[in-house]
Amino acid sequence: MFVGMTVFGWIGWWIGAQIGFTTAFVLSGIASMVGVYVGWRIDRDYLH
Repeated sequence: MFVGMTVFGWIGWWIGAQIGFTTAFVLSGIASMVGVYVGWRIDRDYLH
């Protein structure tokens, strides 16, 4: 989950930074939550 949160958060920040700081902050937060979910699903479906 940590890796997913970090990677997705960075991608969200990078995309949002093209528009502005606030957009980068919001998109990073949303993308981090998506990364946690994706990491949890990968762990649940493939690692256990």
